[in-house]
Amino acid sequence: MAEHCEGIPVAARFLLSRSSRRQRYVEKVESEANAILPGKILPDTMLPPAGIRLVADTAMDRRDSGRLLIGGAPLRLIRLSETGAKTFDAWLNGEPLADTRQERRLARRLLDTGIVHPVVAPVADHGLADTTVVIPVYNDAGGLARCLDSLGGLPVVVVDDGSENSAEIATLCAQHGARLIRHYVNQGPAAARNTGLESSTTSLAAFVDADVELRPGWLNHLVGHFEDPRVVAVAPRIRSRPGDSLLENYEQHCSPLDLGERRALVAAGNPVSYAPAAALVAKVDAITEIGGFDAEMRTGEDVDLVWRLVAGGGLVRYDPAVEVKHRPRGGWRAFLDQRRSYGSSAADLRARHGSHVAPARCSHWSAAAWAAAAAGHPLVGLAAAAGGTAALNRKLTRKLAALPDSTAIAIRIAGAGHLHAGYGIARAVARVWWPPAILIALIRPQTRTLIAAAMVGPSLLDWIRGQRPTGLLRTLAIRLVDDFAYGAGVWQGVIRTKDARSLIPELSH
Repeated sequence: MAEHCEGIPVAARFLLSRSSRRQRYVEKVESEANAILPGKILPDTMLPPAGIRLVADTAMDRRDSGRLLIGGAPLRLIRLSETGAKTFDAWLNGEPLADTRQERRLARRLLDTGIVHPVVAPVADHGLADTTVVIPVYNDAGGLARCLDSLGGLPVVVVDDGSENSAEIATLCAQHGARLIRHYVNQGPAAARNTGLESSTTSLAAFVDADVELRPGWLNHLVGHFEDPRVVAVAPRIRSRPGDSLLENYEQHCSPLDLGERRALVAAGNPVSYAPAAALVAKVDAITEIGGFDAEMRTGEDVDLVWRLVAGGGLVRYDPAVEVKHRPRGGWRAFLDQRRSYGSSAADLRARHGSHVAPARCSHWSAAAWAAAAAGHPLVGLAAAAGGTAALNRKLTRKLAALPDSTAIAIRIAGAGHLHAGYGIARAVARVWWPPAILIALIRPQTRTLIAAAMVGPSLLDWIRGQRPTGLLRTLAIRLVDDFAYGAGVWQGVIRTKDARSLIPELSH
């Protein structure tokens, strides 16, 4: 698992992209005869099931009497007909998705863009018979015992990845009725999961790490998502197990496995851009078709898998309504080594997925604005920001021409984009670019205040928003050490692969 791919939602970057793939989502209904939303005719087998309930994404905005939807990931503008707007209102008021092709087509489009998210009913216990739980384990008999205890009577395959205490692990599997497969040489979690997958005869596989504890009903709820034929994987929220130590409190608030409380589509560049395989349910066929986990990767293999699933046309969902518990690291050294290892996968992911792994993403306008401000020319920065807003306003003129506040909407969207870009750049300074940033601060004393602000500013903002594992000063110090450890791993990967592309930001028009 790697955290470097955290998506910062840069609104201005994504609006009205020139690519046909994104442009097709910005549509207008011209007549009732064209149902609720026009476009490519979708086969009925790919439509969401009737009866599910839908909720709006928390960042979605509605204008023009509810006919204009602004939101999703990446950000889009979708215009509805009057019928579509009324249907949307009914969904938000709790009405389930009706069994009509028109409503299901609309739901399909909005689900695929992240404007709405499904609220699914959990399946009955007998519906779990087609799911195999796959647990890779390496020298962690204690964690495996707790994990197996929390699983109940589900079919389980444990893959012992070359553990030194293999006899103890074999005894635990026998006590819990779990099937055991052993690697005699440690091959890594990706290879272990692939081995478990190959032995599965069910259509779904639930990957669970040995240091994860499950709650009753966790799988029933996640499996319900697969009634949507486009969903290929679902991830729950992974919370660090509570405790009294400073490290346990820190992980409860700042664990890289915890993706937050917001429902989301998982994809590179989205607010939730990855899903850890510490707890992940997926279609066996979908994983098999893309060649399984990449066994050459010791870390970041779950990020790679999710991105390949999405690239293959599937949907990966994050459902924080389901929570599982993860054991925190045993000490600060282990925690920082874990963070370093996460960062070390950035170079490998860059080689496989290009700019998906960029440490920061923003438009050229935002980059110019913040660069000018950092160079001590705030007026030039404001001019660049204004230029980006004007360019966005021109792009939106046709879509928002009927709205009296179209310019205000463009300003708000562009402003949010610039602020998100600033946050992302500051995070990249602390997490990835800190070695050259410190060097610059030593050479040019006049930059020290700005660089220090970039390194602690995002963490300070997060603390204000509620991520408070301890007092302010200690939190900022720990976050800084955390970021430095992650960045050290990124640079380690750069040196190992002799490829510096994982250090380069992604700039867009």
